[in-house]
Amino acid sequence: MLSNIGMTNSKNLLTKHKATIIYSISLAALLFLLKWLELRFIIFEHSFEIYIGFIAVIFTALGIWLALKLSKPKIETIVVEKEVYVTRNENFVRDASLVSQLELSKRELEILGLLAQGHSNQEIAAKLFVSLSTVKTHNQNLYEKLDVKRRTQAIEKARRLNLILWYENNQYGK
Repeated sequence: MLSNIGMTNSKNLLTKHKATIIYSISLAALLFLLKWLELRFIIFEHSFEIYIGFIAVIFTALGIWLALKLSKPKIETIVVEKEVYVTRNENFVRDASLVSQLELSKRELEILGLLAQGHSNQEIAAKLFVSLSTVKTHNQNLYEKLDVKRRTQAIEKARRLNLILWYENNQYGK
């Protein structure tokens, strides 16, 4: 019985407000039609600007992609493993003929030994009571005389040429 009352109330509501419902549906359809026509008018009227906007967006995305591609480093790290022969000779004798051939001074040999022990330029300068620029000058002279570019290369070459001792416990052999 309650369901019959609910249905009769909804029928009464529809018949009572029939004109308002039809009017609101027709207004919604007309509004939709006007908006659709306005959109078509905007697209046809401003098609050139829309195309330019699309082209700008495409070129912006292309520029960002290209910048990211080109800014990646092209350096590939290659790990080279070398065998290092360690000989700890208690009776170390420096090759004097090679020292004179390379024209290495006693101070340069001393700095080379401290480099091999792992001291920084500042520590070497403090230990030898010389300025930092003097140590750097000696380093450059060593690199030139040993024909190397880096500190580690100088130490490795000096050890191979028997100019410095393979040290133990940070003791440099003369």
